[in-house]
Amino acid sequence: MRRDLTPVDDAGAQVARLEVYAAWARAELARLTAAGAHPERQAVLRENLEGARVSGFSTRDMISGAGHDAAYVSRVAPAAMIFVPCKDGISHNEAEFSSKEQCAAGAQVLLQAVLDYDRRLAERDGK
Repeated sequence: MRRDLTPVDDAGAQVARLEVYAAWARAELARLTAAGAHPERQAVLRENLEGARVSGFSTRDMISGAGHDAAYVSRVAPAAMIFVPCKDGISHNEAEFSSKEQCAAGAQVLLQAVLDYDRRLAERDGK
């Protein structure tokens, strides 16, 4: 399905486009939810939380209903997302902004989580 939400002069046509997009999004979310997450997803979530803790950052549990890559990857491999704060809470919009420091903090959490996960796998496999 091609999604084109280019603004139009006719408000009725714009509303119709948005309704089609909303229906598509609901169907996609239902399909992703039905597929279920990888059984080791909780381990990845724990590593992300530990990576944030070790790096000195606060965390908050968030559920994303968007069809991010992690939703697709989680069918075949453990996956979770790391969110960084956006100015005024705006995301998925041209006005979205995160400072270099916030992006670096997210990258630090990811690095720490990957290193910790790798270490735990090595310990589990006796390497």
